[in-house]
Amino acid sequence: MKLEEIRAAEARLLLSTYDRSPVLFTGGEGVHLIDENGERYLDLLSGIGVNALGYNHPAIVETIARQSRALIHISNLYYHEGQAELALRLTERTGLDRVFFSNSGTEAWEGALKLARAYAGLRRSKGAQMGAKFLALEQSFHGRTFGSVSTTHKAKYREPFAPVVPGVEFVRFNDVADLRAKFSSDVCAILVEAIQGEGGVRPLTQEFFAEARALADSTGALLIVDEIQAGMGRTGKWCAYQHYGIQPDITTLAKPLAGGLPLGAVLCTEEVARAIHAGMHGTTFGGGPLACAVAIAIIDAIESGGLLAHVTEVGDYFQNQLRNLARRHEAIIDVRGKGLMLAAELDSAELAKRVVAEMFERHILINCTSDTVLRFLPPFIVQRAHVDTAIAALDEILTENAGARSESSSAGGHRHV
Repeated sequence: MKLEEIRAAEARLLLSTYDRSPVLFTGGEGVHLIDENGERYLDLLSGIGVNALGYNHPAIVETIARQSRALIHISNLYYHEGQAELALRLTERTGLDRVFFSNSGTEAWEGALKLARAYAGLRRSKGAQMGAKFLALEQSFHGRTFGSVSTTHKAKYREPFAPVVPGVEFVRFNDVADLRAKFSSDVCAILVEAIQGEGGVRPLTQEFFAEARALADSTGALLIVDEIQAGMGRTGKWCAYQHYGIQPDITTLAKPLAGGLPLGAVLCTEEVARAIHAGMHGTTFGGGPLACAVAIAIIDAIESGGLLAHVTEVGDYFQNQLRNLARRHEAIIDVRGKGLMLAAELDSAELAKRVVAEMFERHILINCTSDTVLRFLPPFIVQRAHVDTAIAALDEILTENAGARSESSSAGGHRHV
């Protein structure tokens, strides 16, 4: 089927949940996607942070072929070779002790929330004063299931489905005083992203993160860190919290974990794991043989290829080039991020949308998050030459649009580049 036929069929048959770009991709190679006409697109979004090794990577393709001939699915009623091996790799690299495998990031987050409530119940049964309240952050995004969306800040995600799960209060981002004011023994967990993704690629400050850890320790509450977008090496370390020297009680992983196959993970300490026993939580598909085999291959490929160091080196280069671009264009009011999780914030939502569209016309894929933020999540194998291509295109687009910026979105003229 051709693009227009597929668009017509989807308009007739699918729920209207996505606003897709007008392109039909039929293949990919390295950092490029290939459309039905053989045109190549530089992908600096990598399936919203999923395709860490790019497209058609031999480690993934060969593992899928080999494992699919052996076992794809058997359910979690039986053992297979992959879960313990993958869990060992993840615990060694995150500093946590135990793993639960899910199908997706939002399900991993659901598991983390359930685990926190269960642990609070265990503490109460031992005589501790412990509530069931969650403190989440403004601008946070944790997913779209009911528990996840209840801890996601933006009203547009929550309000259409109200009433959402109760017991969540939001803290102003990086506001230590607000965190202290809202924390109490009623809180069972503080929920953070070390670097907010959908919220605009916004890193926590060291002070805020450290205070969250200290407050949780003061009552026995848990610190839960969502690493679904920032984890698995995207920032140059296996988890973004490792840049801060702060260890969570629970973390969640997904997106690049299995290279495009559905797989998420909840990781926790041995202490927290005491709250869960057989039958309390589960999944039909999570941690299947195929997804686990691919995840193991991806971890090994990241390490054997020295990709964590590469992410740091190319990410620093990319960020510096964005900062140089910001010096030439007043429309860029901030550049931020870590490794290959980067953002350039513009002073106008209209301009940001136009830049994404005009980059697409130049066959370069990025997206806009939090209305005004250009987000870059390229595959870990991206090279400096690809960065130069993107920067040149951005420079050209911003120059052409210099006179079209919206005064109403000038953000007060404050620049942080």
